[in-house]
Amino acid sequence: MSSQDSLNSSGQEGISRREILAGMAGAAAVGAFGLAGAARAEKAKRKPRAVTSGRINQSIVYWCFEEYWDVEKACQVAKQLGCKSVELVEPESWPTLKKYGIVCALTPSHLFVRGVNNPLHWEECLGKMKKAIDVTAEAGFKSVITFTGYADTSGEEKGSKVDPDEGTKNCIKAYKKIIGYAEKKKVNLCLEQLNTRDRSHPMKGHPGYQGDHVDYCMEIIKKVGSPNMKLLFDVYHVQVMDGDLVRRIKECGEYIGHIHAAGNPGRGELDEKQEINYPAVMQALLDIGYKGYVGQEFIPTRDPLDSLAEAVKVCDV
Repeated sequence: MSSQDSLNSSGQEGISRREILAGMAGAAAVGAFGLAGAARAEKAKRKPRAVTSGRINQSIVYWCFEEYWDVEKACQVAKQLGCKSVELVEPESWPTLKKYGIVCALTPSHLFVRGVNNPLHWEECLGKMKKAIDVTAEAGFKSVITFTGYADTSGEEKGSKVDPDEGTKNCIKAYKKIIGYAEKKKVNLCLEQLNTRDRSHPMKGHPGYQGDHVDYCMEIIKKVGSPNMKLLFDVYHVQVMDGDLVRRIKECGEYIGHIHAAGNPGRGELDEKQEINYPAVMQALLDIGYKGYVGQEFIPTRDPLDSLAEAVKVCDV
C-alpha cells in the first residue's frame, strides 16, 4: 500500500486536503534531501578507480591539493584512484605514505629561487640536496628535485646577476660536486625546467628563472655526464616555453627522470578547456620506454577529487 493509499483510507476527520497535501510535500522534500545527501556520501565513498590500464605510473603532487586534504587523505585518494605515489611530501610524513603502500616519487630539497647557478647559493643548495639524498635513499625512494635558480636574486637577498652562459657553467660545476654521492646512494637528481612567461600567479610561472628552456637544462644534464642526473620534464612548463612536446620527449629520451602534468593555459585541469593532447603525450612516454612517474601538478578550479579523477583517467593510456 502506498503512502497516498494509506492517507486516503485513514478515515481521519478534521484534516483538510490542503493540510494532507502540504504534509506529503514536506515529507517528500525531507526524503529527497536525505537521498541527495546519501548519494553525495556514496559518490565520495565509491569514486571509481581512474586507473584501469596502469601502463603509466601516476602520482599526486601534494602541494596542489594540501588546501583540501591532509597527507593521509591524499594517500587514501591515491589508493582510491589507482595512483602509486604522493610526491613532494616532507620526510616526516613518509611513514603515512608507507602505511598505505604509497611511495614519494619525487622528494623535496632546495627551492627554485636560490639555485646552483649562483655559487653564493652552493652551500645552501648542496647541503639541502645531500640531506635529501640521504633520507630519500634511506626510505627506498629514487628521485630528488633540483633547480637552476633565478638569474638575479638580489631582490630576495644580497646576491648577484648571473648571465646564461655563466649559469650553465656554475650548474655543471655544482652538480659535479654532488652527483657522485647521488650515484653511490642510487638516487637521481631531477632538474626542472620552469616557464618564465606566465606572470599571473606565483606558481603558474616563474619570471627570472634561468633554466626556462628544455635545451638549456639538457645541456647542463649532458655535461654533468651521469646516469643519475635527469630532467624533470614538466609538460605544462615545456608547452608554455617550447612546445613540440612529443618530439621533445623523444629527443630527451633516457634523460627524462620525472614528468609533471597540468593544463595550459592556466595550470588547471586536464580537461577540454586546455590545449595539450595528454593521451598523445603519454603515448610518447610509452614509446621511449619511460618507466618513471607522471605527477598530477595542476591547480584545481573545481571539485579537487573530480578534477584529479578526470586527469588520472586522461593519462591512463
